[in-house]
Amino acid sequence: MTFDFAMKLLAVSIYAIILIVIGYLASKRVKNIRDYFVSGKNLGFFNVALSARATGESAWLLLGLTGMGYAVGVQAFWVVLGEVLGVCGAWILMARRFKRLTDRYDSITVPDYLESRLRDSGKTLRLIAAFALVVFVPIYAGAQVFATGTAFHAFLGWNHYAGAAVGFAVVLIYITQGGFTAVVWSDVFQGSLMVIGLVALPLVALWHIGGLDEVTTSLHAIDPHLLTWHGPGEDGPSTGGWSTSSIVTILGMAAIGIGFLGSPQVFVRYISMKNEGQILPGTITAGVWTVLADSGAVLVGLFGRVIYNPEQLGGNADNILPEMAQGLLPAFFAGLFIAMVLSAIMSTIDSLLVVASSAGVRDYWQKSMNPDMSDERLMRLTRKVTLGLSLLSFLIGVGIMMYDKEKGVFWTIIFGWSGIAATFCPTIILSLCWSKLTSLGAKCAMIAGFLGVGLFKWAIPALLSEEWAGYLESLDVLLPSFALGFAVAIVVSLFDKAGQARLAGVADELRGP
Repeated sequence: MTFDFAMKLLAVSIYAIILIVIGYLASKRVKNIRDYFVSGKNLGFFNVALSARATGESAWLLLGLTGMGYAVGVQAFWVVLGEVLGVCGAWILMARRFKRLTDRYDSITVPDYLESRLRDSGKTLRLIAAFALVVFVPIYAGAQVFATGTAFHAFLGWNHYAGAAVGFAVVLIYITQGGFTAVVWSDVFQGSLMVIGLVALPLVALWHIGGLDEVTTSLHAIDPHLLTWHGPGEDGPSTGGWSTSSIVTILGMAAIGIGFLGSPQVFVRYISMKNEGQILPGTITAGVWTVLADSGAVLVGLFGRVIYNPEQLGGNADNILPEMAQGLLPAFFAGLFIAMVLSAIMSTIDSLLVVASSAGVRDYWQKSMNPDMSDERLMRLTRKVTLGLSLLSFLIGVGIMMYDKEKGVFWTIIFGWSGIAATFCPTIILSLCWSKLTSLGAKCAMIAGFLGVGLFKWAIPALLSEEWAGYLESLDVLLPSFALGFAVAIVVSLFDKAGQARLAGVADELRGP
């Protein structure tokens, strides 16, 4: 074992031990199902803001967005803009009303809230929500498992499967014991680590290059379009410029931010806040974190383009952060960047699994099948379901590795993120700003958004010309699937007279005190 390898392993070991200790300490605070799922609704703004941001990001931020900055240059800042608008929009426009209503309804999950807000007396709404989460969460989490193996392979040279198993074992230990509290505490630690690393590495790279003038000169020599908002062309530097294709691509990049406007793994953080007074400082904290971390990720790729050519990265732009960390930093600090990548991955996996287990256990098993189940039995079942979903996610991640080690992870991450967002975001947005949204409208919207992801990914492109199919591929599935769900919710609700009749008092509730 070399000294450098030992230093990297030491940094990762310290990180893993801290997470396990967090899980142990958090488990001491879990007394009932409310503690396990929403920390007793007693969290402050800093914990909520950092947890929401760490959860909202994933391996996409550390490996994908850095790689995008390397590949397309300044154009990747459209992703940053979309995320800032999505994150701040959720906090400013939605969090206060959502917190007030979930407290009024005594909700501890998003389906709890929807059932009360939409005056739904049946079980179908909960079942649709639970089904969507149980389908898309293992896919999304499985992609993170794949990324765990990729991180260990890139930094330590481990086998992909061994790295994925070790990283996922750490998540499994602390999440099954500490529940949501362990998730939040670990997110604060991991979110802090992520933003520090993404601010520090570009500064180190800039010092290594010799300043901004050298950066711009070098990038201009490589491809002047790397310094433009429209980005390089699909067929090489000479084709770059504003075009229908570049505009559609930019819309698809910015649309990533839509997922922050209602995804359950993010909005459950608002439920867990102690009061509405946490929202303003939480907004500032979340906004600053997003600007620093996301911009830092793009700059890692942008500066990395000057230092490393594509051949040095093995032809894969997503390797830029591991290469830069190991090439520019001492071994121990490079090891901390392994921990940083794992932070992005684990902070997403743990939150997804808690949300999915809450959907399966509370929203389906307790509320729909066994309403008299005690908290003690519910806690035992929740830990078993969390374990089961974890193992399913691990198997999906292994399947991605077997299918395609090079290209599978980020497409799968975006697919899972889009599926959750398209299913829930139109309904959550309308439930908070439109008093006429009915239960039937919400159900149809969730089904439409859910199905839209597959339709716009596979079925519809097959019916289009090659040119239009290319535009749809550039746009990606989230924006059209979201628009479909949004439109279905409005149309069905307006025609649902019986549902409208059950909404007495909703307008007053939305206006608040």
